[in-house]
Amino acid sequence: MKPFTTVTVVLLILIALAHALRLWLGWEVTVNGITIPMWVSAVAFIVTAGLAIGLWRERR
Repeated sequence: MKPFTTVTVVLLILIALAHALRLWLGWEVTVNGITIPMWVSAVAFIVTAGLAIGLWRERR
């Protein structure tokens, strides 16, 4: 696996884990006074985990 691909997979996994932790622990996120709903993290988790898995499987 090329180094850039490895770094990208690791970053995507870390982002997916952050979203999973937010869902599991119920962390509230507020941006400029607007509370971000939990479903946004659920979608982001699915997307980032899917991208990480896809990129990892494509390494061959």
